[in-house]
Amino acid sequence: MLQRDYTTSQLDVLEAEAIHIMREVAAEFERPCLLFSGGKDSIVMLRIAEKAFWPAPIPFPLMHVDTGHNFDEVIEFRDRRSAELGARLIVASVQDSIDQGRVVEDTGRRASRNRLQTTTLLDAIEEHEFDAVFGGARRDEEKARAKERVFSFRDDFGQWDPKNQRPELWNLYNSRIRKGEHIRVFPLSNWTELDIWDYIRREGIEIPSIYFSHTRKVFERDGMLLPDSEVVQRGEDEPLFEAVVRYRTVGDMTCTGAVQSTATTVEAIIEEIAATRITERGATRADDRSSEAAMEDRKREGYF
Repeated sequence: MLQRDYTTSQLDVLEAEAIHIMREVAAEFERPCLLFSGGKDSIVMLRIAEKAFWPAPIPFPLMHVDTGHNFDEVIEFRDRRSAELGARLIVASVQDSIDQGRVVEDTGRRASRNRLQTTTLLDAIEEHEFDAVFGGARRDEEKARAKERVFSFRDDFGQWDPKNQRPELWNLYNSRIRKGEHIRVFPLSNWTELDIWDYIRREGIEIPSIYFSHTRKVFERDGMLLPDSEVVQRGEDEPLFEAVVRYRTVGDMTCTGAVQSTATTVEAIIEEIAATRITERGATRADDRSSEAAMEDRKREGYF
């Protein structure tokens, strides 16, 4: 007698949940968009969107809030991948916000444009009248993320209030908003960093080369390896040296650190992540080495 295995893997469950969330948003909202930076989480989110609406094209645009200080490998991948899919890519520029006087750029050795993204993002949401914005945040990143719902309500100022969140019962989501308000939607809320890499391996998804081990000129600051770049200010007490590194996350070069690694394949990365006891954000993001309260304040202001 033929026996069939009807068990569902963890990745299948996570994928099905994310597909359901995306279809729910497409059905309930008028003008959603997907934040796509070319990083691994947004790449997985893009694959989920492909599957959710196949064989039709993805029914909403992609948007990237570009600080102007991103890694070249990631920007090249972002542009190429969106073109391959025939998706509309909106680039919201932090430099434009600076030129228009909407934000003031920091100066000094530790200057970064990462915090300036909030104003650029909120301006772009208002300009394009987006009422739902897909983000790739995961709850294992840091404690402030873990307080959010899958449908995370933002008021007409783009602010998030953790004490005024809507209940989410099972997979029932409240999509009701007034004009000017919007919802941040996190289809990957129940995923971990290891889940992301397992899914990349299973699906055979292409990712930027910066995620794999390579030789790069770096310097050390506060225990992190920052890249040699004209946009990263380096002090005389911070000498350059070559190291074999890769990036666990990608973002603004001024605050995204590399980790020493010899992992040149997805399988090797999975083994490395499974063995580490240091979180992705703790190991690679200088701007996120702050208290839970500080991160929550940033999110209240409209941060990703």
